[in-house]
Amino acid sequence: MTRSLRGRLLVATPDLEDPSFFRTVVLVLEHHVEGALGVVLNRPTGSTVDTVLPAWAPLAAEPGVVFFGGPVQPESAIGLARRTHPLSERPIPEEPVGFAALYDDFGTSDLGTVDLERDPSEIVPAVRSARVFAGHAGWGPGQLDGEVAASGWFVVERDEHDLWIAEPEKLWRGVLKRQPGRVSVFAGFPADPALN
Repeated sequence: MTRSLRGRLLVATPDLEDPSFFRTVVLVLEHHVEGALGVVLNRPTGSTVDTVLPAWAPLAAEPGVVFFGGPVQPESAIGLARRTHPLSERPIPEEPVGFAALYDDFGTSDLGTVDLERDPSEIVPAVRSARVFAGHAGWGPGQLDGEVAASGWFVVERDEHDLWIAEPEKLWRGVLKRQPGRVSVFAGFPADPALN
C-alpha cells in the first residue's frame, strides 16, 4: 500500500470510463490495508435535505440537496460537517457526541462525519454546516492503489472550499485548474473527445 490517501482528493482522469465516477472528485475518508472509502463531492441529486432529513435541512450547505456519495450502499447516508466555532474560541469537549474528526485528532480537526440519526442539537461539538451523501465509494484491499497506479485518478490536496462548493458541477475543472504542471491541462479536456 502507498501512504494513506485519507483526507486527500481523487480526481477522475479523462480515461476513467466507469459512469459512476466519470469526472468526479472524491474525498477519501479512509484508506488502509483493508481498503478505502470516500464520497463523491460533485454529484448533487434532485432530493433536497429537507425531504429526506428535515432536522438537518437548516444546516445543509448550499445547494441544500443530498449528494450521490457513490455506488456502494446507496440506501445509507454519510454526513460531513464543520464545527460551529473556530478551535481557538471554544474549549474542546473530552467526549464528542455524534461527531468523528476526519483529519488529525479531534482537537485539531474542524471537519468530521456526523451521526445523521441524531438531532443536530445533540451533536458535540455543535455543527455550523453539513452535507449529506447517499452511498459511498469503496475499494477492496489494494484496489485503490491499483487504480491510482493505472492512472485512473489524480491524487491532489484538498482545499476546504471543495467540500462546500455551492456549484458542484464546476468542481472537477476547478480542482484540476489549480494543479501545478501538466495536470492543470486536463481541466480543458472535452467531455467527449470525439467532439474536439
